[in-house]
Amino acid sequence: MSNPLSDMEHPNVIFAIGTNMTECHPVAATRLKKAIARGAKMIVADPRTTRMAKIADLHLPIRVGSDVALLLAMAHVIARDDLIDPDFINARTAGGEEFLKHVQQFPPEWAAPICEVDASLIEKAARWYGEGSPAAIFYTLGITEHICGVDNVQSLCNLALMTGNLGNIGGGINPMRGQNNIQGAGDCGAVPSNFPGFQACADPENAKKFSDAYGIAIDSEKGITKVTALNNAGKDGPDGIHAMLIDGENTVVSDPDKKHCEQALRSLDHLVVIDIFMTETAQMADIVLPATAFAETDGVQTNTERRVQRLRAAVKPPGEAKPDWWIISGIAKHMETPGFEFQSARDVFNELCSLSPIYNGLNWDRIENGEYQWPVPTSEHPGTPRLHEEEFKNGRGLFKVIGYRDPAEVIDSDFPVWLTTGRRLQAYHTRTQTGRSSGIDYLLDEESLEIHPDDANAWGIDDGDFVRMSSRRGTIEIKARLTDRSPRGTVFTSFSFASVPVNILTGSGYDPVTDTAELKVCPVAIEPISNT
Repeated sequence: MSNPLSDMEHPNVIFAIGTNMTECHPVAATRLKKAIARGAKMIVADPRTTRMAKIADLHLPIRVGSDVALLLAMAHVIARDDLIDPDFINARTAGGEEFLKHVQQFPPEWAAPICEVDASLIEKAARWYGEGSPAAIFYTLGITEHICGVDNVQSLCNLALMTGNLGNIGGGINPMRGQNNIQGAGDCGAVPSNFPGFQACADPENAKKFSDAYGIAIDSEKGITKVTALNNAGKDGPDGIHAMLIDGENTVVSDPDKKHCEQALRSLDHLVVIDIFMTETAQMADIVLPATAFAETDGVQTNTERRVQRLRAAVKPPGEAKPDWWIISGIAKHMETPGFEFQSARDVFNELCSLSPIYNGLNWDRIENGEYQWPVPTSEHPGTPRLHEEEFKNGRGLFKVIGYRDPAEVIDSDFPVWLTTGRRLQAYHTRTQTGRSSGIDYLLDEESLEIHPDDANAWGIDDGDFVRMSSRRGTIEIKARLTDRSPRGTVFTSFSFASVPVNILTGSGYDPVTDTAELKVCPVAIEPISNT
């Protein structure tokens, strides 16, 4: 996230795409509501008429998976109507000339039939964003969970670069994280291509740095993704995976292609799960190690705006529950792996600070009040609430030439309906935690499928009926809810309920760079289930 959360109250134009923020980030969304009350315009690009779309000044109900087409057409209009920032482009970017020439071939009239929205609406959105100054972009998994997720994000970067909306108050490119410490996990190296602090594994100097620090030889080859690990589970040969540790994730509910995922985990010789509850994934494990929950843990978390914060235990953990760092360190010691001689969470965090340039200026004591946002390169540095104010890390912001491509699977006569998935306000992720609250269960006690009333009428479905929904990977049964929130030809549900395993259906493709699954687009067939 390039800008702090406080900046959300200061844009003149808000462009929210692939994010249902009023349900997924309801507290942060109040800041955007303040900006709107102040007079800011908001553009929402979303196939569904979400609560956020209803309060927007302009809603673009684009077809699922058509984001790149929309963004190319918006770039075309911004360039055509001379809404670019030439001084910013010349002084701080590279590749601008080639990019501006490239987008000439993508007018709104080209994008309109792909996106299934009027060209005039695309033009209006482009002009509003181009004239915004400052204009802020907000996105979440509706942008990244596609086979073109990287292209989607880069396309948003192109818009910000061509208009100079980076490094300014109220502007920027702002991905809203889905978990409280997902940013911190990436910072610590939970990204296959990076060492902690986003230091590339491919750089031999970085490999040497960590080899020297840990006292063992570490090569510069990047790690594998979870997708590759699951694909290789149980296989023979040098790439085969025969043991796996899953920490704090309910993989068999949250991951795409559920049948493949379960088969992969069953093929392992040994599966270990660390979690705070006996999840569906933990039930498949050979060993379950009980972890402490947030209120039972001393540690550190880094939130969506890169703010580094202490986490303090409020109560003692139950039974044999231990902090994750303690469990992992214990496993490493039994495996006779050096470098895990930690005595506390303080030791772990201070090691991170010593090895990661973005954390170099911090330590356990300095973050006592949670006032620092990385990068904090020195002990005298005040932190960096806003990125790219004076310069980009690598010198210049890079434009990238991108073309449109269809989703991995498109609708046809066998599977004529688009399915898109997401989250609901009342259910957090796979309900590992919220599903154990009777109050929350009262608000949402079952999953349902949003179907437009016109589609339901054509398919012979009444509100509350159970329907059979099938994709190329499997079939589930789910209750229908008739609503015009979802457009004709598109249905929506969440993946929160293990009793309705929606991710049996998904998993048609993966982004070639990140291995992120295309969870937001899945062609399906829907038929009523006879009550007789």
